[in-house]
Amino acid sequence: MLVDLGSGQVLHAHQPDMPFLPASVTKVMTAYVAFEQIKRGTLKPEQEYVVSKAVAHDWQGKGTSLYLKAGDKVSVDLLLRGITTVSANDGSAVLAEGFAGSLQVWAQLMNAEARRLGMSNSHFHTPNGWPDEGATYVSARDLVRLADALTLRHPDLYHRYFGHKYLTWNGDVGRNRDPMLGVVPGADGIKTGYTREAGYNFLGSAEREGRRLVMVIGGAGNSPERGAAAKALMEWGFSAWKTQPLFAARAPVGYAQVQGGAARSVPLISTRPIHAALPAEAGKVISLRIVYKGPLVAPVRKGDKVAELEILTSTGQPGRVPLFTGNSVEVAGAFDRLVNGVVAFFR
Repeated sequence: MLVDLGSGQVLHAHQPDMPFLPASVTKVMTAYVAFEQIKRGTLKPEQEYVVSKAVAHDWQGKGTSLYLKAGDKVSVDLLLRGITTVSANDGSAVLAEGFAGSLQVWAQLMNAEARRLGMSNSHFHTPNGWPDEGATYVSARDLVRLADALTLRHPDLYHRYFGHKYLTWNGDVGRNRDPMLGVVPGADGIKTGYTREAGYNFLGSAEREGRRLVMVIGGAGNSPERGAAAKALMEWGFSAWKTQPLFAARAPVGYAQVQGGAARSVPLISTRPIHAALPAEAGKVISLRIVYKGPLVAPVRKGDKVAELEILTSTGQPGRVPLFTGNSVEVAGAFDRLVNGVVAFFR
């Protein structure tokens, strides 16, 4: 699957809703849960966790690893870099147990975030994607949703932890298996995964001139096949499609009606620039429609996702970009209700 996030348009898809085993791509959700907790202030990169005897026994040197030993004190920052760069299974387990108390409770947090993101064909049972008889599964469309939230909600943390070719710790150097880093211009992540059961998977992203594409490859037969497909699909997405700019980031896209508020409407904005993606040889036939369940009921909080901009081009398949409230609207006082009533009367 290949999606243009700035337009919400699917450029290519094959069985995008079919569940498959993600292997270490699971760790993207572990990173996302951690980013959400950092944003809420309940987790800090500089805080340290002690590696428990149980985690060291179960995960030291198991698959890709930081080779953490029982009693080691490890910062959240190192754990996240180990998870995102060298795919550390033990790092994922230490982070999960350290924050949530157990891997099972951490998995509950993963599934709660998946529900919030609308990942309806996904379920998480482990923090690292180790084989679990199919209890952990995802779909390509769901992984795109996750990548969208990861890059949109946490751009600074995304660039801090993803897209690095090497990690050095304790004198050792680990290498990122991402097939696009340093090869495809603009490539900056996200995560590979492999087990015998899952095959070779990849959730990848690249950004050029403010345009971000996200791709998913599931179940490739081998690493070279995965790498070749990833490079070809991403380059095709940038070269075979052109963009037509529509709205700058945070510019009003339209307005939603508000019921019972101090204002009768609220501006709708996108936190990233919006464009339409068109085949390189196509004309500029574009139609736009704002979709939301309205009117909104006051109070309305700034930054709430309340609508989508539907973008329809000659390709036939519409894209949808999330829209957020540009400001807050409080409940109307007596004077506001009077003014709104007079305005409504003369409209």
